[in-house]
Amino acid sequence: MPQECTDVQVRAGTEADLTALTEIYNHYVRETPITFDTAPFTPEQRRSWLHSHPEDGPYRLLVAQDVRNTESSPMDRSRAGGRSQTGRILGYATSSPFRPKPAYSTSVEVSVYCAAEATGRGIGTLLYTALFDALKNEDLHRAYAGIALPNESSVTLHTRFGFRHVGTYEQVGRKFGRYWDVAWYEKRLGDPALP
Repeated sequence: MPQECTDVQVRAGTEADLTALTEIYNHYVRETPITFDTAPFTPEQRRSWLHSHPEDGPYRLLVAQDVRNTESSPMDRSRAGGRSQTGRILGYATSSPFRPKPAYSTSVEVSVYCAAEATGRGIGTLLYTALFDALKNEDLHRAYAGIALPNESSVTLHTRFGFRHVGTYEQVGRKFGRYWDVAWYEKRLGDPALP
């Protein structure tokens, strides 16, 4: 069970977050098979991705930011009454178009990435709680998540949020000199009836 998140704010991602978000993602590009990207990105290369997630609508980018007051340098303490906020980005969650064709518009693909040092703190749970709350009034019917296997923590997170396994693409991606399976999970959103 993840530890409880305290002093963490979830908010819409902004341009000012781009470098931190790119660093978080690049960790997974370089060190894990969780994403099938194989070369790290610059913030400029990720700018269009950031802009494809506006503050409202079905395609969201939410960030978890550490807002704990921490001890700071003497100069910072004199300016801030002895305390300052770290503002460190701990992770992010997105909802993105599932496929480009118009009939898929009521489906989204969701994902969550946590900073390597922030895993196991409940950040993913906090982000998904906020994301699905933000999406509840959107015209959406299904959410999908692809999970490169093995990834027990991601499977557990998605299952906790009501996702169910709907299939596995076997050996669909090659990274680090081996092939990886991707399990697909589906979650019902909104009213199951047609409008």
